[in-house]
Amino acid sequence: MLYWLMKYVLLGPLLRLVFRPQVEGLHHVPDTGPVILASNHLSFSDSIFTPLVVKRRVTFIAKAEYFTGKGVKGWLTKMFFVGSGTIPVDRSGGRAARAALDTQLRVLRGGGIAGIYPEGTRSPDGRLYRGKTGVARLALESGAPVVPTAMLNADEIQPPGKLIPKIARVRIRFGPPLDFSRYAGMAGDRFVERAVTDEIMYELMELSGREYVDMYAQKAKSPPANPVPREPVPV
Repeated sequence: MLYWLMKYVLLGPLLRLVFRPQVEGLHHVPDTGPVILASNHLSFSDSIFTPLVVKRRVTFIAKAEYFTGKGVKGWLTKMFFVGSGTIPVDRSGGRAARAALDTQLRVLRGGGIAGIYPEGTRSPDGRLYRGKTGVARLALESGAPVVPTAMLNADEIQPPGKLIPKIARVRIRFGPPLDFSRYAGMAGDRFVERAVTDEIMYELMELSGREYVDMYAQKAKSPPANPVPREPVPV
């Protein structure tokens, strides 16, 4: 009830008025049945803009800490995620990845739309990074088609680390559904899952026009283990 109130009465109309979404290929999202929206991840607001433009409910997952923040910022963050249909998941334990997968599988088996970021984290510089194979496992275990979803300028509207987004027109592009039924029964095969993931990432690269980097985004964010000392500059 709170989700529908936020999307269609309170939050949704305001966001559509302010950010005037420009959407391409929305017809690729099926009107019924399970589907996976696999998106590049440029901004904190990605999980808000995508559900805003899709008529059906889109369920993303997010770490539980987003729902427990203190003060005005914490309350606003929680309301944004509640309004976009995001489900909190405890990702602190060793079984966190499986818990996240099971949550999305329940959504798909109920005929819903599961949103996922194959990169696993926001891009540190706007480029598209290597996908993790969780998206392939989700597709193979559920049998749901995958609709590649390209966020085109969310990092310009709300760059990483910025709380207040800039007022600009958000642009999103959906690609044709990808069918992986030819791999039915092969979930758990790491070679198949890598092939499926790479196919999804290729489509995201084509749709988004972003440079692809064959490295995990989390590694790109981490400082080098043994940084090379700089040589003194002669004076």
